[in-house]
Amino acid sequence: MSEGAELFAAPLDAETQWQEFERLVRQEAAFFDATGPIAGARAPGRLDVMGGVADYSGSIVMEMPIAEAACVAWQWREDRALRIRTIGTEHEDLDPEVTLTLDDLIDSDNRMRPIGEVRERLTAEPSKRWAAYIAGCYYVLLDAYSRVSEGRVDERLGEQGANILVQSAVPLGVGVSSSAAIEVATMQALGEAAGVQPSDLTLAAWCQKVENAIVGAPCGIMDQVTVALGEANALTVLQCQPHDLLGTQQIPPAWRFVGIDSGVKHSVSGVAYTRARVGAFMGLKIIQLESGGKLLDNYLCNMSPDEFLAYRDVIPETLTGAEYHDLYGRLPDLVTRVDPTATYHPRSCAEHPILENDRVKHLFALMQIAIIRQEESIAVHGQMALDEPILIEAGRLMYEAHASYGDRLDLGSPETDLLVELVRERGPVRGLYGAKITGGGSGGTVAVLCLDVPEAEEALREVCAAYTERTGITPRTFVGSSPGSVAFGARLIPRG
Repeated sequence: MSEGAELFAAPLDAETQWQEFERLVRQEAAFFDATGPIAGARAPGRLDVMGGVADYSGSIVMEMPIAEAACVAWQWREDRALRIRTIGTEHEDLDPEVTLTLDDLIDSDNRMRPIGEVRERLTAEPSKRWAAYIAGCYYVLLDAYSRVSEGRVDERLGEQGANILVQSAVPLGVGVSSSAAIEVATMQALGEAAGVQPSDLTLAAWCQKVENAIVGAPCGIMDQVTVALGEANALTVLQCQPHDLLGTQQIPPAWRFVGIDSGVKHSVSGVAYTRARVGAFMGLKIIQLESGGKLLDNYLCNMSPDEFLAYRDVIPETLTGAEYHDLYGRLPDLVTRVDPTATYHPRSCAEHPILENDRVKHLFALMQIAIIRQEESIAVHGQMALDEPILIEAGRLMYEAHASYGDRLDLGSPETDLLVELVRERGPVRGLYGAKITGGGSGGTVAVLCLDVPEAEEALREVCAAYTERTGITPRTFVGSSPGSVAFGARLIPRG
């Protein structure tokens, strides 16, 4: 990506992207060698504007579906092979094609294999591990149907393999939900092929189960909900308890959210992310015990910042896993486990989501006020007036969130810190108001709040150029938005 105009050029629209994928599918006629129809779906990545890693603590989050997306095509086979091919990941040290079998998911009695055994089968080889996101969708759908038949697989689904083609423009490991995009597109394409239509939130929950239980990444559900149910050019507002969709928030006129990839890869299955999550649940368990029964429905974010102050000092700053087990027992989290040899920071890890939830509420209110005032300005004066103090306050919230990632969760990185500082240096006078690390942190993408004007875009080009000069890394940007998979809809792909 150059430092010129194309750095902030809008990607192709969703419909054009899909037409190009259909052409690719038709070119892969030798791969789709079965006789049946081909079903497909498209799901975008997402930009985490506010909320991030507080999702597993029940926070409200605000997420924007981006223009880049994953597309998946699914065709049933007459045998039990699962042939899974990915296009465009040659530089990622991944095997571009993986062949599995239904025997990896189902035993000889046509019953579901235990989920732990399936995880081991699908993730044992690093170069083939990516296929677990796709095969895992088949397993989770089969598991959902086998529950009503006492463990036996529904014969309509459990006897055929598939040819599955994946193409994703959502880059891996940069904090914009490449995994959720692939999961949701796969699950929706599979549902179309199988004639199964789960509710929208069930679709997202099934995909989260793939990531948690099959792949082994302890993510919350905000990514899957956003890429499934998001609206273009709006923020999905979700309370993660577990997935209460509060609606969408339109981005105020003249506001713009842009993502800048630091070039440093992160992973929600990484050690730092897992320790931050475990630390938060340690803090929750200590509050539950010290309060004499304030269970909070198992969500830290049901406690206000003022309420938290009454318990903050009884939560240890540091605690080993072994000490936690001896003092407090089991962790109130079904996804992670305490490592007895690791050192955790339960006080700061518990404090972050509570403060983050408060920041999200504040940003939500600011955006609503900005829209109301802009509408009033047009009605009274005949033109829109920009409310500078609201933008400055929204930016302040983003800077606070960024600092908390590093100071409280140890999920920052020098590169994302540099990007945020370069934005701050140019500031409101250049149309740049706020920036923060996103998603699981430890690298990845920085979200920037700016004006939707050429002057701000020029300032962002300067940020990217200065970043390259300081680090040697040429960042990519995320500047567009597109509909989630449900709004776009699953489709049958005509043959050539």
